[in-house]
Amino acid sequence: MRTILLAAVSAVAMTSTLPALAAEPAKPMYGAWGVDLTARDTSVKPGDNFDKYVNGAWYARTQIPPDQGGAGAGNDVYNRSQEQLRAVIEKAPATSQLGGLYKSFLDEAKVEQADDRPLKADLAKVAAVKDKTAFARLMGASHGGFGADVFQLDVAPDVKNTEVNTLYVYQSGLGLPERDYYLEDGFKPQRAAYVAFIQRSLAAAGYADPAKAAADVMAFETRIARISWPAADRRDAEKTYNPYAPAELAAYAAFPWTEYLDAAGAPGLGKVVLNENTAIREIAKVYADTPLETLKAWQAFHVIEDASPYLSKRFVDSRFEYVKALTGQSVIRPRWKRGVQLVDGSLGELVGRTYVETYFPPSSKAQMVEMIDNLKVAMGKRIDDAPWMSPATKTEAHAKLKRMQVMVAYPDKWRDYSGLKIDAGDLYGNVSRSRAFEWAYERADLGKAVDHGKWQMNPQTVNAYNDTSQNQIVFPAGILQAPLFDPAADPAVNYGAIGAVIGHEISHGFDDQGRKYDETGRLRDWWTAEDGKRFEAQAEVLGKQYDTYEGAPGMFINGKLTMGENIADLAGLQVSLDAYHASLGGKPAPVIDGMTGDQRFFLAFGQNWRSKMREDTLKQQITSDPHSPPAFRVIGPTRNIDAWYTAFDVKPGQTYYLAPEARSRIW
Repeated sequence: MRTILLAAVSAVAMTSTLPALAAEPAKPMYGAWGVDLTARDTSVKPGDNFDKYVNGAWYARTQIPPDQGGAGAGNDVYNRSQEQLRAVIEKAPATSQLGGLYKSFLDEAKVEQADDRPLKADLAKVAAVKDKTAFARLMGASHGGFGADVFQLDVAPDVKNTEVNTLYVYQSGLGLPERDYYLEDGFKPQRAAYVAFIQRSLAAAGYADPAKAAADVMAFETRIARISWPAADRRDAEKTYNPYAPAELAAYAAFPWTEYLDAAGAPGLGKVVLNENTAIREIAKVYADTPLETLKAWQAFHVIEDASPYLSKRFVDSRFEYVKALTGQSVIRPRWKRGVQLVDGSLGELVGRTYVETYFPPSSKAQMVEMIDNLKVAMGKRIDDAPWMSPATKTEAHAKLKRMQVMVAYPDKWRDYSGLKIDAGDLYGNVSRSRAFEWAYERADLGKAVDHGKWQMNPQTVNAYNDTSQNQIVFPAGILQAPLFDPAADPAVNYGAIGAVIGHEISHGFDDQGRKYDETGRLRDWWTAEDGKRFEAQAEVLGKQYDTYEGAPGMFINGKLTMGENIADLAGLQVSLDAYHASLGGKPAPVIDGMTGDQRFFLAFGQNWRSKMREDTLKQQITSDPHSPPAFRVIGPTRNIDAWYTAFDVKPGQTYYLAPEARSRIW
């Protein structure tokens, strides 16, 4: 699943409850026609830094709130959505699931009184383990509760048989965000904070020598990190599809698979698919070589770490000391925000249903559907006009585009949460039961026909995605807010903002990995060999550009890791510009405030990615995230589009000028 990634999960409190969106606003939320022109720094030439030209004054006047890792357009929409969700949740009776879960989180006095009592039963299960087979069962069972696993399990369509769901197994076992955090010198402060957190947690669990136990846990995870696949390698669609029958699996990677999968609720499978197969094999060896007591200390820590947000203040504060080292945040988010996030994550479609009824106008859905149709037409023309693509491959590409399923705002069928017990006086139990409920919901699809109407995001989520294995693109209602989408804005603005998001998701079906899936979502090479080589040559041009971008001090973007998102950013912007031009019906775009339609289009695109991030948060993104930092999601695509040069009179000698022959021309 490829996402647009627009907002961080931490957000700033707003000062008032927002009204329902009963009708479209009379005027745009930003500026006179949809762009905040006061955010610009016109002392910067667009060709020297288009992001600063569009957003420089905003950067200068904006302070990142202490309870979040960044600020920006995506954060603004997220903040607004959280206030809206808060209003929905606070109106729910305490006897309802929404109200009961939220009340259980806000009742700090009861949580403090309970302290670590709710944790003791889970820690006792860890302490009772007598051998590694029993420990494997414990890890399998952790998928429905608190704790960790050296593997990650996921139920999803089998990309070689896309109408049936299968079980995927991924490498896991790390507590830090990515393997580089264990191996690179630049992350020593984060490692030190992590070890200190492990030690505090194990001391709270009653370990006699928590310092030694913490060192052993860190050594265990570091061994896993060394043999884990780098993030860039995990993107390879063909390399990560490795099916094994049960007998083959046991022979390939020595591990108590039968007991483990049985405890996870996935017994008797005909096959499983290993994602990072060689890493999984080596992790199984590390598991076999590691003393049981170290494994138990590792699991005890992760039970505590996983449960800490739902325990007393001493656990919450201990965990936040570690989080500060990762993100640079200095203040924990207010409790109401954390409570809303819990409800959002646990009862997503239940709260989402009321959210869209209250805040999402049907006219916005109709406008989005029309724009998506226009962008699909524009993408089809891009396929027709691609000089490097043969007729046979174009035919296949059109078949994929035509069959691409589009889902907007909310699902046609809502989830049923009636089987989940919520007790307003039992926060820990609520979270534990919710996790078991979610894992059972996912696991129920195993071996069954794929339900193409299921959503993988909640309607209120400020994001979008392309599921390549189902050839579908999804745009939740949460993302359809200004400045990303504003029904009252100039059409050029909406095409430059949400239109580029739509184009991004469409283009994911044709990026360096998405292109490997056919119209049914099946992993199949439908390209001629020559076309594939020409595509890869153009992708390499783009990748080398991103390799030169210093995303954070001393850290450069990994063009291989971010390749798919960079291609989608560029192609999506091109396709949206084409669709905007087509929407004019052959007439010239109006000039507004002295600005052409193309200028307004690109300004809206730059405003869309406006983001100021703390250095630690930015480093985490560069290390582990397939999306480039926001500034280069503005700069990287625009400098490869001829129309941008014309719109802003970009000349040779300016910092980001590219000669026409050096521009990447994939789509």
